[in-house]
Amino acid sequence: MEGRTSNEISSAEAVFVGALSSGVNAPTWFVLKTTFLLLAFCFTAMLSLAFFSSYFAIVGHVLLLVTIGTVLFVLLNRFLAETGLVPVEHQMKEMGIHKTEATVKDKRN
Repeated sequence: MEGRTSNEISSAEAVFVGALSSGVNAPTWFVLKTTFLLLAFCFTAMLSLAFFSSYFAIVGHVLLLVTIGTVLFVLLNRFLAETGLVPVEHQMKEMGIHKTEATVKDKRN
């Protein structure tokens, strides 16, 4: 914390700002990719358990979930490839909570 300047933003703050404002910033996209990776891991475990069960209709349902997750991830990737990532500072300015403005106001008071 001591070496941190007032313009640096933590990852948690960046994800929070990204969730509330328009556009997608890099930390939010990293969290989404990590979430999809963990979802793929869970689906792989579910699929392996479904293959070893005696009720094979569950395999179709798990494959449907895998398909939905894959399509959603591909669509998000294509959307971001077209629009690009938005800097966190731009999102904070758009919301009116830019840190440099807040620190200048605090110094005046």
